Amino acid sequence: MNTTKILFQFVIYLSCSCVLSVFGSKECNFPAILNFGDSNSDTGGLASAFPAFLTPPYGETYFREPFGRFSDGRLVIDFIAQSYGLPYLSAYLDSQETTFKHGANFATAASTIRLPKQVIPNGGFSPFYLDVQYTQFVRLKSPSQAIRNRGKKHAKLVPQLQGGYFKEALYTFDIGQNDIGEGIFANMSLQQIKASVPDIISHFTTNFKNIYNISGGRSFWIHNTGPIGCLPYVTASFPSAERDEAGCAKPYNEAAQHFNYMLKQAVLQLRKDFPSAAITYVDIYSVKYSLFKDPHKYGFELPLVACCGYGGKYNYSSSVGCGGTITVNGSQIYVGSCERPSVRVNWDGIHYTEAANKFIFDKISTGSFSDPPLPLNRACIRT
Repeated sequence: MNTTKILFQFVIYLSCSCVLSVFGSKECNFPAILNFGDSNSDTGGLASAFPAFLTPPYGETYFREPFGRFSDGRLVIDFIAQSYGLPYLSAYLDSQETTFKHGANFATAASTIRLPKQVIPNGGFSPFYLDVQYTQFVRLKSPSQAIRNRGKKHAKLVPQLQGGYFKEALYTFDIGQNDIGEGIFANMSLQQIKASVPDIISHFTTNFKNIYNISGGRSFWIHNTGPIGCLPYVTASFPSAERDEAGCAKPYNEAAQHFNYMLKQAVLQLRKDFPSAAITYVDIYSVKYSLFKDPHKYGFELPLVACCGYGGKYNYSSSVGCGGTITVNGSQIYVGSCERPSVRVNWDGIHYTEAANKFIFDKISTGSFSDPPLPLNRACIRT
């Protein structure tokens, strides 16, 4: 091999290395976030549709009042928005001084992927399941330009379409827990719940494809579902269920893990179907479970016990929720917060505290729990 050829190959190698280095250090700059989900990421959707759902002490830690979130403060989605320098997401269903210039949140508490058998007020699930959230997204996207054309007064209320708002946005998903929960509280066996998962995932995939096709978006961040068997509303309701080493209801966590396995397989297929998209699968289950397995390692305590609740081993009762009142021996008792939410994992028996949500965000934003293993600030990068 002559010297000229060797030199030529070295120059090519060096050029490729530089390109890869630049590509690898690229950080994403999303103008907006569009979120689909349930109570884990609801920033006011259900509270806008059904205002009586949230009362003090919800929101007490950060907002100092109920602020649409089923927590004492901020959620993971709030920290995601904050990390990009964006304001907290407005709920699509919130009509009071709402702006969607930096994104929109279609999530509502109690939402499912599939149409639930019973919806509020006749049941415990949201009428705004994922199909409906998709149609709301279509409605936001389709008339936005027409509204902007009416003038400045209207333009400030809708997304800035110029510059590729929908194409350049980050699309986030955190939904599926309530589909598993619906099976659990219908007294389905573990085998029956597992058997329902393929259809649940099929509905998720259909909606993902619809959102992809209509949005032009190329960056997607998908959370799997958490360890539902560790939540007080499950452990208190099923005291005879087998427990694991952390004290969680083992069969129901197995159902969540099966859902997560099927979801990941679906994500892998979606990457093949849409090679121009950056689709990140985030193992939020493992991060959340670590809070129940090793709470003291991370500065938490009593992970299986609700901070805001009443009654029993888990400080949770289905008959009275956080912020409610209960009569005991002729006396009215207010169901309030524990003394130190900052060291507690569970807020109200179902949802996480702000402190836990911040811990979860800090872990998943590094990319250590992502597939591909890219940090949040590089979620626009295809691998």
